[in-house]
Amino acid sequence: MNSSMYEILMGLPLFNGVSRDCISQIIEKYKFHFLKYLPSEQLITAGETCTHIKFVISGSVRSQIENADGRFRVSQTLTAPEVIAPEFLFGKATQYPCTVTAIEPTGILQISKAEYMEILKSDQIFMFNMLNILSMNAQRSIEGVLSMTTGSLEERIAFWITALTQNGGTDIVLTCKQRDLYSLFGVQRTSFIAALDKMKEKGIIEYDSVEMRVSSRRALLDIIERI
Repeated sequence: MNSSMYEILMGLPLFNGVSRDCISQIIEKYKFHFLKYLPSEQLITAGETCTHIKFVISGSVRSQIENADGRFRVSQTLTAPEVIAPEFLFGKATQYPCTVTAIEPTGILQISKAEYMEILKSDQIFMFNMLNILSMNAQRSIEGVLSMTTGSLEERIAFWITALTQNGGTDIVLTCKQRDLYSLFGVQRTSFIAALDKMKEKGIIEYDSVEMRVSSRRALLDIIERI
């Protein structure tokens, strides 16, 4: 394996802090499947069982989540190096909530659940990285509950978007008619538009009657973390 591939693997979120020698040993012992996808080719279908952990190691993909009737949709771009929905590998619900499609020629590293569990047990760093991701998502849920019950409308909007996207997500777009959104949040249209305008003035979002485009996911997290 060439040096650039080692660098890519060492940059993956769940491989952070792992030495090159350790990665070499892991590659020799476990099955790493390297897959190639063309632009517009689908990697994952929403509802599909998560049997492998999947890493984007080159290129980029578009991940999209929507509700049952398709009226509410959130999409994001994940660019290498990135892991796709790792929290759905374990737990009661192991079905992907998203459909994922390649934006450009894209390389995916795929490891089976059984093999990945062995890797987690082989070195504490792998285990800590996975636990950190799972803990971060659990803590985000608590922040979200607080924002939905006592937070401002800005905080509630920020929670909805961040809860449905990953830390590395960019080019985030929420697609939904405004009347459905302000009904969802239980507020009047004037209050909802005022909150959007305030977020727009801060450079956090752009919006129209059917889309909300996020300029900065980090800024959304900052809104929630003020709670």
